[in-house]
Amino acid sequence: MHSATEDEGCVAAWCADDEWCSVTCTAHLIGRKWHPVIVHRLLENGPLGFSALNDEIERISSTMLSNSLEDLEEKELVNRAIINEKPFRVEYSLTEQGAALEPVIEAMAAWGEGYLRA
Repeated sequence: MHSATEDEGCVAAWCADDEWCSVTCTAHLIGRKWHPVIVHRLLENGPLGFSALNDEIERISSTMLSNSLEDLEEKELVNRAIINEKPFRVEYSLTEQGAALEPVIEAMAAWGEGYLRA
C-alpha cells in the first residue's frame, strides 16, 4: 500500500485525506474519459510517440490527448521523454505506478466486453 507522506510525491498527497478511500483515489487518478484508454494503449504497445498514440485512440482530438497526457504525467502515471533524434521527438511511456494499473485496466476491459455482449 502506498504511504501518504508528502516526500513520496503528489500522487500520494492527493490520496492522503482521511475522507478519501482507495476507490476514490484510483478514480481520481484515472477517472477522466481518456485516461484509462491511454494507459491501455501504452500497456498494449509500450512507449509511443504522440502521433502514434493519437493514431491508436479513435476519436480523441490532439488537444484532448495532449491535455490528458499532461495530467497523467503530473499524476506520475506517464513519463514524457524527449528523444534526441533529428528532428527530435517525444515518447510517452508508463511509470512503474502507471504499469501497476494493468490489472485494473484488464478488469475494465473484461467487464466492458461482457457488457457490450449483453
